[in-house]
Amino acid sequence: MTDAKQKAAPNRSRGRRIARGLGATAAALVVAAAGTGAWYYQRLDHNITTFAPEGIASSRPPVATPAPTGGRPVNVLLLGSDTRDDGNSSLGGGDEGVGHSDTAILLHVYADHKHAVGVSIPRDTLVTIPPCLLPSGKWSQSRTNQMFNSAFTIGEFKAGNPACTQNTVEALTGLRVDHTLVVDFKGFAAITSAVGGVDVCVPNDVDSYGIHLTKGRQTVSGQQAVDYVRARHGLGDSSDIGRMLRQQAFMSSLIKKVQGRGFDLTTLLPLADAATRSLTVDPELGSPYKLAEFAQSLQDIQLSDIQFVTLPWRFQGARVAVVEPDASILWNLLRQDRTLDGHPTGNASASANPAASASASQGAGASPGLEPGPGASPSATATATATATATASATADPGGAATLDVPVTVHNAAKTAGLAGRTALALRGNGYTDITIGANTPARRTTLIEYAPSQRAAAEHLAQLYPGAELRSTATDSIVLTLGQDRADTPGLPDGTAQDDTAGLGSASPGALPSAIPSGITGNTRPADADLCSDLNFG
Repeated sequence: MTDAKQKAAPNRSRGRRIARGLGATAAALVVAAAGTGAWYYQRLDHNITTFAPEGIASSRPPVATPAPTGGRPVNVLLLGSDTRDDGNSSLGGGDEGVGHSDTAILLHVYADHKHAVGVSIPRDTLVTIPPCLLPSGKWSQSRTNQMFNSAFTIGEFKAGNPACTQNTVEALTGLRVDHTLVVDFKGFAAITSAVGGVDVCVPNDVDSYGIHLTKGRQTVSGQQAVDYVRARHGLGDSSDIGRMLRQQAFMSSLIKKVQGRGFDLTTLLPLADAATRSLTVDPELGSPYKLAEFAQSLQDIQLSDIQFVTLPWRFQGARVAVVEPDASILWNLLRQDRTLDGHPTGNASASANPAASASASQGAGASPGLEPGPGASPSATATATATATATASATADPGGAATLDVPVTVHNAAKTAGLAGRTALALRGNGYTDITIGANTPARRTTLIEYAPSQRAAAEHLAQLYPGAELRSTATDSIVLTLGQDRADTPGLPDGTAQDDTAGLGSASPGALPSAIPSGITGNTRPADADLCSDLNFG
């Protein structure tokens, strides 16, 4: 086992760099699907590279609680590197110098280890990058409103900074990342060749930017496989989001190929050798035995039990902003070990029907909400119950249902971290559909609801949820809810997050879930067993 050689290098322009994290997923799931005894991996010991554990933040989300059956959810961050070093330049890597990661998938393996969800995080998503370790041994300052993929470049390490990206994902999601894997173009190409190619569907002919693909179903490997997953211009709608959809389809096809083919040792050895030679992993996976144990824990996951979803998003100029409260609901689903439709997995004791759970809660005077699933921490259980109780303290007048579509912007002036995000979740649970989390504002004692004169009825309807709030008519395009210190200790807006409520971050605090999963999740989901040619474009 060798340590990553990480030394500072100047930052370079992106040029053609399109980092594909798909090979990291392949390295985990391909080896898992074909896994054998741990003895097999002894010869791979010198292939494995690890990144320094010192760069992992000391303040982290808690480890998920085991389910009653003993299994525990596992979160794996899968990244790509576009470094041109070590034979990657011929495959289309980025500029020499600092490696980048332009694709990231957070793989959530459920406690039953028979279901999994891969969450694609757009590279241009605006996030807060927390303090990260620098080559000098010092830590960087927290940086707000940064593109997600820039976390990998903090410190300008030659091999990138996967620990910084891991810290950023934990801050964004409130989920503990148990393992991180990074792969480069060379490893990705080798994996696709080792499995005999991967079936894909190309939406149209492509002959630009050095990429040459023909329209239709076909099998690609090596350079062609790299071209398919990194191509954007001239393919489909030419958007980065569309490219992510094709990447999800590619990963599904790769998993299907491996599961359907099976391997003997003669075939498996070159595959495992290629995969591990191109992998950089966290210290806990830094030996053949640990990597084998992890891979074998994934072998029972079938294609039909894997889903991909893109983090709820919207364009913000040339960048991507996180859509709230949809993103927080997604993270809460995973924290509670629930599937994307809100159902518990086989280990859960909660009702398998989210609508039924919500109806029962409403009958008791609570707002729509799902019970915490297995794997949620005790604090998640307590705060979920508190949320359901408090959001019912002032149920909106049913006659005002037509006002629920008005845009509402939530600001936190209570100086209670996470309050705006949790409030957005509570509003969603009460039927509001267009909610934006604004920046923190100067402290104020009482809650304020500002509205345009034409929105008076909607503002009064919202005020029923916040007794004592000041109503103020003003020039505004949306209803603005500024939470005062009178809401800081309100039951049902649970404590538990240390994040600021800045736009693009969202709130990752645990809590109750609405009875209906929002379209920001359902509209961005792709089952792994979907047809190859379906939903390959955004828009």
